[in-house]
Amino acid sequence: MKIMCLNAWGGKLYEKLLPYVKASDPDVLCLQEVIHSPASEKDWLTYRDGDHVLAQRANFFRDVSHALPDHVAIFCPAAQGVLWDENQPVPSQWGLATFVRRSIPIIAQVQGFVHKGFSPVGYGDHPRSRNAHGVRVYDYAAERAVSITHMHGLRDLNGKMDTPERAEQARRLLNFSRQVSEPGDVVVVCGDFNVEPGSETLALLADAGFKELVMGRGIESTRSTQYKKPGRFADYMLVNREEAVQSFDVIHDPEVSDHCPLVLRL
Repeated sequence: MKIMCLNAWGGKLYEKLLPYVKASDPDVLCLQEVIHSPASEKDWLTYRDGDHVLAQRANFFRDVSHALPDHVAIFCPAAQGVLWDENQPVPSQWGLATFVRRSIPIIAQVQGFVHKGFSPVGYGDHPRSRNAHGVRVYDYAAERAVSITHMHGLRDLNGKMDTPERAEQARRLLNFSRQVSEPGDVVVVCGDFNVEPGSETLALLADAGFKELVMGRGIESTRSTQYKKPGRFADYMLVNREEAVQSFDVIHDPEVSDHCPLVLRL
């Protein structure tokens, strides 16, 4: 089973991302920073937050769904705010998406918030609402169940240091993983955690029996050259049974986001 996790950067590099995802053809794709604007047929809209102005692929969830027609597509909104079509406001949802190959049965799901709750009118004040989604699937090739839970960790304007809010979101993430898993499962937890390698978040997951693969495999960065700020880590993938790992890679070429895809084969 091939599992990919990626912060999609709002689809900014969709022209490279979509062909890569289609060619890579993961069995399960966990995407963060996904835009869904059902009220608009536009390809691009603009996000504005003070001086922060960013082009957003308006219907990125639709775009990825079309690139993976053989997958069940699930969108999990964290908030609905406004993007802009020049001076026209457009309601737009922002959150996570999970894509599972149709031949792989989804036998359980869990969805919820690791920080705050759904923001229905506006994206909210920083640090904003963040959610998680988990699926339990049956892998016929290996004759076992696999549970995969991913989140997009909160962004603190002061940095990626440990905070009480981050500790609480880690506990909630672990709780969601436990809700969707059963004894004997191969359990995967992944996402853009927005924390440093020595964080309390990763320590908590290690104490729960998870092996972190990014630092454990000596990976030097999970950010692409598109990311211009200090700090080279944000994304992590953990498993409860390291012996089930066939391979693990962080893909730096092609660059499809300011984050790198994490690719796990079980």
